[in-house]
Amino acid sequence: MKKNRPKYKQIIDAAVIVIAENGYHQAQVSKIAKQAGVADGTIYLYFKNKEDILISLFHEKMGQFVEQIQEDIIGIENTSDKLLALVKRHFQNLADDHDWAVVTQLELRQSNKELRLRINDVLRGYLNVIDQLIREGMEKGEFHPDLNVRLARQMIFGTIDETATTWVMNEQKYSLTDLAEEVHRLLIGGCAGKM
Repeated sequence: MKKNRPKYKQIIDAAVIVIAENGYHQAQVSKIAKQAGVADGTIYLYFKNKEDILISLFHEKMGQFVEQIQEDIIGIENTSDKLLALVKRHFQNLADDHDWAVVTQLELRQSNKELRLRINDVLRGYLNVIDQLIREGMEKGEFHPDLNVRLARQMIFGTIDETATTWVMNEQKYSLTDLAEEVHRLLIGGCAGKM
């Protein structure tokens, strides 16, 4: 199966494994090449350097993730239910791929400032989906009409992200996906109930 996949995808998948196992700074291109089953020089036919690999893998995986969310919410009328679908998808994607969870929740945060800025550009597509859900909920009267969209997005993303990071830091000893409904309930109702 692996041989039939495009080399670009092989390298991306290998990079996730190598970065998760060794940490970003210790993930040499030669280790990525070995994991991908390609010659070291082959990496440079597809990527400029290790940073380019990291940005490319995040771009590809995040692009797939946003597409999955958009597919998940097709046909869901209630904005609250759409938000639940987003939380479930976020947690499921991480639960399904241990290495990807480690890379996104730990290793990406240890990169340099320039790299983090490039990663934030890629993340913008996901944040835009959250913004759209917030605005939709406000327009439909499901969410408070005076919500600060940016602050609400930060709270939603921050809650989801911190829950996932804690799960990774605890070596995934419990089910992340089982937390989706409780996280959603807190996002929608807060600690004291609906606004």
